[in-house]
Amino acid sequence: MYGSNGVTDDAERTAFRRAEKKYKVYYDDSKSSKKKKQLKQVDLSEVVDFKAILRSFNQSGEVPPGTFALQCDFDRPVFCIENRPGFYFIPDALTVEEQGQWIRESLISFPQPYNRTNHNAIYGPIRDLFMAAKERKILVEEEDSSGGLDSLSNSSITNMDAERWKFYEENTVSSRGSTCKSISASVLLRKLRWSTLGLQFDWSKRNYNVSLPHNKIPDALCDLAKEMAAPAMSKGKVFQPEAAIVNYFGLGDMLGGHLDDMEADWTKPIVSMSLGCKAIFLLGGKSRDDPPLAMFVRSGDVVLMAGEARECFHGVPRIFTDQENAEIAPLELMFSHEDDVCFLEYIRSSRININIRQVF
Repeated sequence: MYGSNGVTDDAERTAFRRAEKKYKVYYDDSKSSKKKKQLKQVDLSEVVDFKAILRSFNQSGEVPPGTFALQCDFDRPVFCIENRPGFYFIPDALTVEEQGQWIRESLISFPQPYNRTNHNAIYGPIRDLFMAAKERKILVEEEDSSGGLDSLSNSSITNMDAERWKFYEENTVSSRGSTCKSISASVLLRKLRWSTLGLQFDWSKRNYNVSLPHNKIPDALCDLAKEMAAPAMSKGKVFQPEAAIVNYFGLGDMLGGHLDDMEADWTKPIVSMSLGCKAIFLLGGKSRDDPPLAMFVRSGDVVLMAGEARECFHGVPRIFTDQENAEIAPLELMFSHEDDVCFLEYIRSSRININIRQVF
């Protein structure tokens, strides 16, 4: 769902596709400019801003037409959209400390085997990717299992089955020449697009494969998801987190319009937590021909989609990585210690989304 692959003429004509094209990243390709590529300006006047809505609500109790504040026992304001039943927006739901915690986990723990990532198909399970990137290591394909690079020290096995790919120190690899396939850990980290927690989702078959080994969703994340899901749950019911998909976005990345429809009970919400750079979220209708509503999602915001909203197409056409619009100043303070510089470098140009589901 990532990227901007070619689409058919029919898809070009849908309202959802037009909105994606309106908000996605484009560069000024003027040949007369010798400077660094400049982003083309985009009209953001129609994008709903729940941060501004929250500020107005706290000051006067008023909200704009088409939205309303949910009356419930939740400990912070929850906003809904009149023509999108089952959609809930909780601005500023996570503290800065919680945001920092789950950014760390998303980079260090969540891509760890047995959790699968988009890298598995080519490299097999990769262990300790973030630490390898921090240490500027290189992932190398082994020529054989008995000699060559396999005999070098300071390696870290990254394929639990075939042990075909291993991390090595940069200077060790360069001294061996260029006979082996290799890629730097930092490049792999930037190419990380998704990881799966709990019950593993099979992207090729579009269902959950309960037979696959998996790491348990951390208890702290389960507890947080249960707390956040409460406004969308029927009285007396408790959300049971069983699976999660973590999406990683960089500049120019987008998540095309799609439905999350593989879970058994759509009355249960998907709990979606935003971390890092601000993005635009598109919430459409039950057809791609329905014009979607664009809204900003910022670090710490939580979105719930349950019931009829589960039948609505949605996607992310853009993230903002420039200093003026990314809106990550609190995270820059959070990661200001020298030991956290790698987290800061990553999140300054990235967005992470953790979406948690009850499968059965």
